[in-house]
Amino acid sequence: MIASKLARDQLQFNASQLGFSLFGIAQAQPSPGFDRLIEWLRRGYAGTMSYLQKRSSAYENPDSVLAGCKSVVMLAMPYAPNPNTMPSKAVRHDDFEFGIAKRETIAAESKMGHYASGQVDYHDLLHDRLDQLRSVLESMYPGSRNRGVVDTAPLMERDFAQMAGLGWIGKNTLLLNREHGSYFFLAALLTDVELAADDPFAADHCGTCTACLDACPTSAFVAPRVLNASRCISYLTIEYRGEIAPELSDQMADWIFGCDECQIVCPWNRKRQPEIEPEFKPIDMDTKTSLEHWLSIDEQTFRELYRKTPFWRTRLSGMQRNAMIAVGNTNRQDLRSHVERFSTSEDQVLVRTSIWCLRKLDGNKNPGSPRLAS
Repeated sequence: MIASKLARDQLQFNASQLGFSLFGIAQAQPSPGFDRLIEWLRRGYAGTMSYLQKRSSAYENPDSVLAGCKSVVMLAMPYAPNPNTMPSKAVRHDDFEFGIAKRETIAAESKMGHYASGQVDYHDLLHDRLDQLRSVLESMYPGSRNRGVVDTAPLMERDFAQMAGLGWIGKNTLLLNREHGSYFFLAALLTDVELAADDPFAADHCGTCTACLDACPTSAFVAPRVLNASRCISYLTIEYRGEIAPELSDQMADWIFGCDECQIVCPWNRKRQPEIEPEFKPIDMDTKTSLEHWLSIDEQTFRELYRKTPFWRTRLSGMQRNAMIAVGNTNRQDLRSHVERFSTSEDQVLVRTSIWCLRKLDGNKNPGSPRLAS
């Protein structure tokens, strides 16, 4: 037991040196939230993310990710918080208008999930740091079997992070920590070594607060801790490949990649964040939030600028679709010619989105004028 405790302390020290601000160890066991996951999938809340259903059984036990797994080391690395995050200590219902938080906003043409504001894809950086931590563990336990994962393996990271004492799962389904809020990435290092496990946080510190639920522009929360992903702006702008339904497009405001609304209003995010890795610090935000930029670049430019960033997952066509929705919702009449160009695209999703956007612009320009024909 003493050796296990010393190994834990050494791992925690090295994890801290590698930029992980939160560290904890959970015993490998069946995921306590597995039944909720199966019910969530049954209700169709995963939208078009069929890969979750196809490998759903694997989420039951970390042994599916690493055979013989005995311990799950959970880690968190912070990223730059959204600059519009509410600084106040309490959030009241009258702080909202049409589901959007009323606040002094940072000047930008559009909004994006701030986890993508840096210069790298977080998967790449975290995998590199996990590899370094894995080497430390293997030096302590030669012959041990270990695997680092970052949200792509069938592991219920938030469940194990909660069991490892990193925080609790908030009403917005994100892991919350009393000191660091929710602006961080989760990563896991699975091992067949039995390490000293941490005591989990027993308390749920959300209390009676419903700020995150009230702030969601598309009413994606069915209940506290139950998200209908098919209505979530993050899902719609990143994961979903098709035409976004007009009633949802109308509610997406100017979010073009992801959404931070439920984090922006969370009282636990008002505290000062720890030091951010240089690669995660915001860069080129004027370009990344420029609607004209997204509507005018070509595939080659997109590849050169964003091949190793989170935007790559959405593809250029997805970003152009999202940008046109933001154009319509913000009445950017100056970008009409850019939108019109997509009306003859070979991509029918872009064609239909351009028609929606032009109708929106026509309605905003002259509410009494007839709309475009379908």
